[in-house]
Amino acid sequence: MAATVTRWWWVRHAPVTGHKGRISGQADFPADCSSPASFQALAAVLPADAVWVTSNLQRTRQTAEAILAVMTPAATAPLPLVEPDLAEQHFGDWQGLTFEDLDKLRGGDERSTFWNSPASEAPPGGESFVNVVTRVGAAVQRLTAQFAGRHIVAVAHSGSIRAALAHALAIDAERVLSFSIANCSVTQLDHIDDPDSVDRDKQGWRVNAVNLLPHPPFVR
Repeated sequence: MAATVTRWWWVRHAPVTGHKGRISGQADFPADCSSPASFQALAAVLPADAVWVTSNLQRTRQTAEAILAVMTPAATAPLPLVEPDLAEQHFGDWQGLTFEDLDKLRGGDERSTFWNSPASEAPPGGESFVNVVTRVGAAVQRLTAQFAGRHIVAVAHSGSIRAALAHALAIDAERVLSFSIANCSVTQLDHIDDPDSVDRDKQGWRVNAVNLLPHPPFVR
């Protein structure tokens, strides 16, 4: 029996606008989609026959629509699935605040406590990055099973893409925070299922690329 390869193409959304340096998290800010060159470059490397998935936040949907608009005629473009479990980390009471605002909270103690253990600590009213890894990992497993053998383009967030890497590599959540994930970058992961093989390279996950920039820096 031939191996089944499900290829994930993770794309981080275009830059956020309107947040003015404030912590976004799951606050629903729009994306700046005014750089056609970025989307044309992405369209040139992404597969035309993929399943498309976005989070429930508008910046991912807008980015997906901008890529699809130059990839396929609008009439035949696939409608992206909306998967809330691929959303960015929820920063709770900190969403909408600036880092200066955070420093004023308890004289900066609250923020410093969080950064001492940024993966396991949760902001007040929010979730930890460990929680993000759990929910994103569950969504990845579910969608991989549902669309086994297909290409999946997931337009998501830096946090959810790092979480997918933590899931695929089975590494500590705090270590994966060191990965840089730029706006409009591509991270490519393969899930390989070959039940007849004893070769470990033909089972589980393979990382092909992280933070690939197939385009010039974002130009407004």
